[in-house]
Amino acid sequence: TALVVQDDGSTEKEDVDFIDPGEKILVKTGDQVPVDGKVISGSGYLNEASVNGESKLVNKKAGNEVYAGTILENGTLTVETTAVGEDTTFGKIIEMVEEAQDTKSHTEKLINRFSKYYTPAVLVIAIAVSLITKDLKLAITVMVLGCPGALVIGVPVSTVAGIGNGAKSGIMFKGSQVMDQTHRIDEIAFDKTGTLTVGHPEVSAIEVLNGPKDEIIKLAAQIERQSNHPLAQAIAKLNKQKPVSIKVETVKGKGIIAILNNQKYYLGNQDLIVENTRTNVKLDKTINHLSQLGNSIVAFANEDQSQLAVFGIKDQLRPEANDALTRLKELGVKKLVMLSGDNQETAERIAAKLSIDEVHGQMLPQDKAAFVKKERAKGHHIAFIGDGINDSPALANANVAIAVGSGTDVAIEVSDIVLVKNDLRKIAYALGLSKKTILNMNENIVMALLTVLLLFIGLFVGYVEMESGMFIHEFSILIVILNGMRLIKFQQKN
Repeated sequence: TALVVQDDGSTEKEDVDFIDPGEKILVKTGDQVPVDGKVISGSGYLNEASVNGESKLVNKKAGNEVYAGTILENGTLTVETTAVGEDTTFGKIIEMVEEAQDTKSHTEKLINRFSKYYTPAVLVIAIAVSLITKDLKLAITVMVLGCPGALVIGVPVSTVAGIGNGAKSGIMFKGSQVMDQTHRIDEIAFDKTGTLTVGHPEVSAIEVLNGPKDEIIKLAAQIERQSNHPLAQAIAKLNKQKPVSIKVETVKGKGIIAILNNQKYYLGNQDLIVENTRTNVKLDKTINHLSQLGNSIVAFANEDQSQLAVFGIKDQLRPEANDALTRLKELGVKKLVMLSGDNQETAERIAAKLSIDEVHGQMLPQDKAAFVKKERAKGHHIAFIGDGINDSPALANANVAIAVGSGTDVAIEVSDIVLVKNDLRKIAYALGLSKKTILNMNENIVMALLTVLLLFIGLFVGYVEMESGMFIHEFSILIVILNGMRLIKFQQKN
């Protein structure tokens, strides 16, 4: 149930299943947040461990998002509902885990195929033993000891424990086959904005080449309100006036074209301006200058360039980025690549602060996808990490696609792994967990096969009887289960 705030300010208990988006919910100290929503009043500290695996309390106030399944440890919040039940973040996590546990890894499929032939083979051997020795008890013992119980159960136990550990830590593996693919990764390509950076860029410089500065800023901000791109949002924040209706067209990977009062305006990279207006030496020099200072560039122009400006935008690198990249190298990733829509010079200045091996600037979405395809053709096992709709072509072409939690629905839909929390260290955790899970699977397979082999040898040389053999056989199943369950306690060493 949830406390629904009525129009007169009173509250009424209501079943969560009957709550609609837009309704206001009151959450008190000690309560579990029943819905996804946005805080509209109050403040408090939430434990979000059930969603992102972090037990550290998070301060929430008006404007912040909250998630179903989290616990309000202190304070009172009034929350406007955005999602209920299966549509909540917590609901989607549960659904992903259930779907993941239903899928089979390459190793599990191999074991199942092996079992189809192994079991009849044991039966044939038992019949042969019965016919040759005339000893029915020995034949039955062969069948009992040859049962592939530990072999069949060993891989699923490891898989479920590994996926469960990931979910608890805010890492959603979409199937056990993803574990199998992840442990093979030898190259990782990163989108820059929102992945290696915090995704909250700010305008650091405005160079107006033609036209009135205030009018250009106001107009650019109004146009950029139509876009969800982080760079567009940085410019949109420059104007707090009421939004006006503007017709816009998105040019993928380049920017947007807006029509206002029968005039076209262009906001985006240098190519968008040059292709739709004309070349301009002053524009080139200004863009080069701001790029050398490490800015991402958004240029603004009307059709005749009587209004022309360049916005320099900077985004902060994630504080954990270097530690995460170093850890990935330690885990065996041979090459780390940054793919950016910024020009090459800006991209290189940003990458110089990180442990990046290769940098590619001025990359359109199709260029990123082509790069991923090319690396796969070379024999690399590549993962791509992104968060935007423009990253979806590259994500779809990678061996392993990883979407960060703030990503668009499209990016999350095509991904193999979803990081609930935007923390790059989770990528290293996912890689380490996948390697440990595959190792655990192999340990279980070896233990199961070795047990059966030793039991058969012991049986035929006279050291093992049916009773002792059954005990050892059942004990081996227990050992395999306990070994798999060790993954539940897996934690990556710092």
